[in-house]
Amino acid sequence: MTSIVQTVNEERREYEGGASRPTRAYFATLLTYGGCLAALAGLTRLRGRTLPDSLSPRDLFLISLSTHKLSRTLAKDPVASPLRAPFTRFKGASGPAELHEEVRGTGARHAVGELLTCPFCLAQWVATAHVAGLIFAPRATRLAAGTMTAVAFSDWLQLAYAWLQQRAED
Repeated sequence: MTSIVQTVNEERREYEGGASRPTRAYFATLLTYGGCLAALAGLTRLRGRTLPDSLSPRDLFLISLSTHKLSRTLAKDPVASPLRAPFTRFKGASGPAELHEEVRGTGARHAVGELLTCPFCLAQWVATAHVAGLIFAPRATRLAAGTMTAVAFSDWLQLAYAWLQQRAED
């Protein structure tokens, strides 16, 4: 067992190449995600639910747009900044209604900060929650996903409107 730990630590140091990367915390995050999937699978079986053979095009559309919007909201929206505050430092605005934040801390704090500020990273967790919602509470999940999809479309319309206004002024 000691040689395995030594090998893992050696590989980690070699991977990091002198940079301070929270690879142990990343591993814990992966284990947490895997544990959540295992718990969902167990709960699915315990409740006698069955997994769908596939997602309908409608559900895939709703989940995709909703995942995009909810991931960006959690990672970038000023209103969600209290969720990120223990793991980040405010740096300024990064776009319309979005913040730029710097990840702070080391180890798990840093890894969680990276997860919470990266909409691409959060998308996997959000999409998984959506799919779990379709298994356990499909009506509520579709309603929530439809709401976030409408917000995503509204955002694009707001940006298009602002762009058209700017073009009209030029």
